[in-house]
Amino acid sequence: MSEPQTPEDPNELARLRALVSEYETKMTDAAAVLARVRHEINNPLAALLGQAQLLLREELGEKSRRRAETIESQAKRIEEIVGELRAIQTPAPANRTQE
Repeated sequence: MSEPQTPEDPNELARLRALVSEYETKMTDAAAVLARVRHEINNPLAALLGQAQLLLREELGEKSRRRAETIESQAKRIEEIVGELRAIQTPAPANRTQE
């Protein structure tokens, strides 16, 4: 692979650096929002899942048990989806060369 070419115009280089900096700031802000969203979803989700699991320990009729199992399985599904958000929460640092 060849080295990326840098613009010869100093103004263009400054503009590109500003764009990269702006992008990194936006990505950091988005990661912070994502972390908060994950936290805000996980708290009630843990309560919901716990209550469903407590219900499943009780003697239930077949219909009620199926409903509690549905609640549990869907809560676990949401838990997995929220867990996948962790992978995109922290942006990878940009590869920068020494200037």
